[in-house]
Amino acid sequence: MHLEKILLHDFRNIADAQLSFSPGINCISGSNGAGKTNLLDAVYYLSMTKSHFSASDQYLIRHGCEEAVMAGTYRMDNGCEEKVSVSLRKGEKTVRRGEKPYQRLSDHIGLIPVVVVSPADSALVNDSGDERRKYLNFILSQIDKAYLSHIQQYNQLLLRRNKLLHDGVESDLLLETVSEQMAPHAQYIFEARRSLCEQLQPITQDLYNRLCGGEEEVSMEFRSHLSAHSFVELMALNLEKDRALGFTLGGIQRDELHFRLDGHPLRKCGSQGQQKTFLLSLKLAQMQFMRERYRLTPILLLDDVFDKLDTNRVELLLSLAASSDFGQIFLTDSNKVRVEGIVNRFKADCAFFTVEGGRYETR
Repeated sequence: MHLEKILLHDFRNIADAQLSFSPGINCISGSNGAGKTNLLDAVYYLSMTKSHFSASDQYLIRHGCEEAVMAGTYRMDNGCEEKVSVSLRKGEKTVRRGEKPYQRLSDHIGLIPVVVVSPADSALVNDSGDERRKYLNFILSQIDKAYLSHIQQYNQLLLRRNKLLHDGVESDLLLETVSEQMAPHAQYIFEARRSLCEQLQPITQDLYNRLCGGEEEVSMEFRSHLSAHSFVELMALNLEKDRALGFTLGGIQRDELHFRLDGHPLRKCGSQGQQKTFLLSLKLAQMQFMRERYRLTPILLLDDVFDKLDTNRVELLLSLAASSDFGQIFLTDSNKVRVEGIVNRFKADCAFFTVEGGRYETR
């Protein structure tokens, strides 16, 4: 599967752009702030119906304009053509597959799988567990429609239970009823996350060794309250604490994923280079996992990858991608000579673009 063409109108700093892409490697070069990352964000948005870099859609509409439009034409693995378009107005979003608008945006997730690597990935190592849970949700929501539904229903019920606790509702029966409704969703999410981590672990280790050439052991340790208790048991055990705090203390919203290097916390003991190599290995493992286990070929977005790795490792990364049928790759860099020098060493189908002030040119 690959993105053949994209049309952008008043998206971020891009007034108008119509671009055709290679099914192999697409390199976008330009100065900082020119619009390199904005193109990648548009590709991401067409897959996930939201921005990777902005929490609010209102900041995606070009300043002074009323509407932003994105439209992509894809060639799927079976040879069929898919068209996806997005229209953004302030307070309004419409996503279409072909000519038909989605009634639920969640129905679109997974049609165009995507993996993104960016400097912001450091949050996976250094920030709170919420970032790592979001990452697991990001992967699983693209490959498992049931998972996305379970997450949505669990979160709705969690809000209800927390409101009951906050309001000081005295009825144990009412809280037990809500907990019983949450239980099957929690169990499904727990098992899906645990299984995913177990399957990503050996792939990540292999890719880490290939990227750094060392013998260090990297690992992922998934922890959950549901490893020791069923959800209903957990709610009963924590009931008095929950009442005192006014919110639900335990559950899958507290799941954690620990990254380790030779048995030690990666955040504390890993160098910046080791952390960056691990994160890239993890993202490539995600891509390989999605392709092999679910016969999906994600689009790989590499944003400012030279910020993460030295030139030799970027070259090794691209050689792995070009020789392993990774699918379509979008790569941004501020130095067009550097990126062209690396990419031209491979026989993969390539396309080169430059951007300045939101205006793109094909080279």
